[in-house]
Amino acid sequence: GTWLTGERLRVYPMILLVGLTLALAFLVGTKDGLMDRFDRPLGTDFSQVWTAGTEVLAGQPEMAYDNRAHAQKQRDIFGPKTQFYGWHYPPFFLALAAMLALMPYLVALLVWQASTLALYLAGVRAILSRPDRAPVHTGTGALEVRGPGMVWLIPALAFPAVFVNIGHGHNGFLTAALLAGGLLCLDSKPWLAGILLGLLAYKPQFALVVPVALLAGGYWRSLLGAGGVVALMIAASLAAWGTGIWQGFFSSLTFTREVVLEQGSTGFEKIQTVFAAVRLLGGGVGLAYGAQTVVTSLVLAAIAWLWWSKTGFRLKAAALLCATLLTTPYALDYDMMVLGPALAFLVAHGLERGFAPYEKTLLAGVWLVPLLARAAGSTAHLPLGLILLLGLFGLILARAQAKRHPAAGERQLVPA
Repeated sequence: GTWLTGERLRVYPMILLVGLTLALAFLVGTKDGLMDRFDRPLGTDFSQVWTAGTEVLAGQPEMAYDNRAHAQKQRDIFGPKTQFYGWHYPPFFLALAAMLALMPYLVALLVWQASTLALYLAGVRAILSRPDRAPVHTGTGALEVRGPGMVWLIPALAFPAVFVNIGHGHNGFLTAALLAGGLLCLDSKPWLAGILLGLLAYKPQFALVVPVALLAGGYWRSLLGAGGVVALMIAASLAAWGTGIWQGFFSSLTFTREVVLEQGSTGFEKIQTVFAAVRLLGGGVGLAYGAQTVVTSLVLAAIAWLWWSKTGFRLKAAALLCATLLTTPYALDYDMMVLGPALAFLVAHGLERGFAPYEKTLLAGVWLVPLLARAAGSTAHLPLGLILLLGLFGLILARAQAKRHPAAGERQLVPA
């Protein structure tokens, strides 16, 4: 990892940030109304969120779960060439969609992305501002402790998952912020942590690993808080729209499972999971579910051990963030936004305790992979995203094991 100098950490992310910003500017500058030059709504997936919100405001929230009606509504709004973007979220997320639909589409898209991006950046800064701030090597070889300053901002903004998320108008920023905020509040504000983690139920496929970690770590108040928030959101949706909306949601899951996941209508190259990797490589649905079950079980067991042990909190938090992607069969490349806080936790830990050989190179690869994963899958049938995810999880477990045996760890870890 010696190639990853301070100058390169400043210059390379800046080059990427400028290039990707220009690409987004070109996409916006060449739009025709609400459509981009490729006949897609600007913000692509956000179009179905805003459409669902208009359906709620029109008093027809159940239309979001009627694929034909929802597709027709999108064509009515964006034009006859609009492809179908399905609504796969639990009913309580319709409340946020309705609030966004109170604004014109492009304004809502800007507000949605800008506000949740700010939350993600606040989470990264908070991770790097924890009291146990990292020692930094000065030019003389001495150590001093510094706050995060602003040096983190460019790599955090240039993280390619940021641009994948913006291009899709998606919720990766919100997911990353809720996880980062909930983890940071666990010890000092356990009830608030539970509220933040409970709100993650809008993406239920990511919620599997959180209760396991909280149980193993003995965070009972946070677990109760999370359960209370979920129960409250369900009750509110039932009071607002009745039981029919939930019947529509559960009925829609068949389409989501069979068409979107198993048949890969979204594109297996976009889905960064064990299930999708098996399907991308030509494996059958049964084999894909089997492989996913094995990996999910092993990762959950590792999380339970890690959170039960006396491992440092930064490693526990990074492992949980990584595990949210490894334990679900359905996570896309914009969902890799959760790796932003994970990398922040690991960088802080590495600055404090040193890096083993090749760890910085692996972290750099994980930082870059959202830019490459989709292309690697579509052109070479290579599940590059999953490979680096597994490597990152292995790195975390190795660092945790090194900490349990300080003598061995001191031989392996080298100064930052």
